[in-house]
Amino acid sequence: MWRLPGARAALRGVRTAVERHSRAEAATETRAGAMERAVVRCVPSEPKLSLSFALADGSHKNMQRDQSEPLGRVLSRIATNALKGHAKAAAAKKSRKNRPNASGGVACAEPGSEPAAACEPVVKLYYREEAVAEDVLNVDAWQDGAVLQIGDVKYKVERNPPAFTELQLPRYIMAGFPVCPKLSLEFGDAAGSLFRWYKEAKPRAAEPEGGGPSPLSPSWPSPSWTETGVDERVYTPSNADIGLRLKLQCTPGNGQRFGPSRELESVCLVEAGPGTCTFDHRHLYTKKVMGDALIRTVSYNILADTYAQTEFSRTVLYPYCAPYALELDYRQNLIQKELTGYNADLICLQEVDRNVFTDSLVPALEAFGLEGVFRIKQHEGLATFYRKSKFSFLSQHDISFHEALESDPLHKELLEKLVLYPSAQERVLQRSSVLQVSVLQSTQDSSKKICVANTHLYWHPKGGYIRLIQMAVALAHIRHVSCDLYPGIPVIFCGDFNSTPSTGMYHFVINGNIPEDHEDWASNGEEERCNMSLTHFFKLKSACGEPAYTNYVGGFHGCLDYIFIDLNALEVEQVIPLPTHEEVTTHQALPSVSHPSDHIALVCDLKWK
Repeated sequence: MWRLPGARAALRGVRTAVERHSRAEAATETRAGAMERAVVRCVPSEPKLSLSFALADGSHKNMQRDQSEPLGRVLSRIATNALKGHAKAAAAKKSRKNRPNASGGVACAEPGSEPAAACEPVVKLYYREEAVAEDVLNVDAWQDGAVLQIGDVKYKVERNPPAFTELQLPRYIMAGFPVCPKLSLEFGDAAGSLFRWYKEAKPRAAEPEGGGPSPLSPSWPSPSWTETGVDERVYTPSNADIGLRLKLQCTPGNGQRFGPSRELESVCLVEAGPGTCTFDHRHLYTKKVMGDALIRTVSYNILADTYAQTEFSRTVLYPYCAPYALELDYRQNLIQKELTGYNADLICLQEVDRNVFTDSLVPALEAFGLEGVFRIKQHEGLATFYRKSKFSFLSQHDISFHEALESDPLHKELLEKLVLYPSAQERVLQRSSVLQVSVLQSTQDSSKKICVANTHLYWHPKGGYIRLIQMAVALAHIRHVSCDLYPGIPVIFCGDFNSTPSTGMYHFVINGNIPEDHEDWASNGEEERCNMSLTHFFKLKSACGEPAYTNYVGGFHGCLDYIFIDLNALEVEQVIPLPTHEEVTTHQALPSVSHPSDHIALVCDLKWK
């Protein structure tokens, strides 16, 4: 355990020195017989504490004890464990002595020697050089810096040191794409931790013919490792790393002290990447994080794995896409690189699988300074990420459209109109679409707050009237949040609205009204016609205009995605150009080996008026 003065600003400068010190310290402790480590984990919300240490015989003990238990009982149990360990070690030593020697005889004990009588070792706990009374409760006895003595061996007690509770590397790694480890810490944080990346010194031999262990099996000889020179949380392999495995050495910390280090080896070899991707040219416009006056915003339907992996998707929707390019592990590499390369302040995503959010998006975007919230729909959902240095999260106001329409008095007038059309009402209330609404506050100016909405409207081509009603519910709810709960805060409304600029939904949003005779009220035929006029009070604009398409598949292309902004408070500084038609159609359509979704991300820089 190292204790360092100073905080994050000094962390990088002492990184190498700390690691050298730790190696030297370990060598010194071995020579001088310095104290071992006894790690105690004790949190108020749990009834038990854990105590972990290594006995002299090499065995490792991990004890779970009640926090309200007297110290004396724990010390007694430790003494018993130590006695058992001593007995096992003595028996093993005797067994070795009685084995046949090289000449065929038996190695016996020296004449006159007697086996030592096992006696229970003295076990004491000291704090500030005074023995802790045995009636003191565990929760109070095991203090940081106390000393546990077991016979002649002393242990320094470390209470709640920083520790990793989860640490994983991706299952698929490609050259040119960032490797973002998934990690969770207790009593520490990633910013205060140390990271160092290694790669194999040379490629592993090919798998032997006719069976035998593979190069990735545990029985294969251990590789030798060489430093990559990267000591950051994220590592991007180069083409020189293709065919090699990676290793991450990380030490959990909190800016003040460090916990035990861990090493993690990749389970896969670094694979070759796909070459140029559709978003590479776009990244030339987004190399840096914008200043406080601007808000870089992204809206992107990333194509849920639950849809991409169906037989229907492979054979009917995306038959032109190489099967491996529809695999989640492959697409996640592209999605992570694309999103992190935008250096965005706000990211609104649709079709997000829950496991993709937790295992892929959060680790990747968190490493680049963003934090996210998730709202499930049925099989997938919505995610909103925000840059922590620019925004703090105030509140969340998510709704399910059909539940809000049925139960929230806010939508009473709309529901009264809809009940006049039973067939349409039934269809609307069957839909599972949701709205995610987050209220954020500027970290630089607490008077600046913003309402960020994110949605994915009903998808069916004949569902125009359903999307109109869903949008009416959405805008009424957003008005409630941005006018009643947080009066006067501006709105950014992102999503896949499944509506081209010629539809009633788009007309309603941009113009603030929709007449009852609009053709979309009969989008699914006369039987479900539900004529009604709707209005909303927002003054909204599509920040990225009306691109020729944001969705490009074999049988369809059109503009379905928008970033709607509040014209009273926000204006567009810059729209990041979409990929060229040539880039989109290089592999016929989307998704492809160079693009992870059937949609294209919208990216723009907004500024406060």
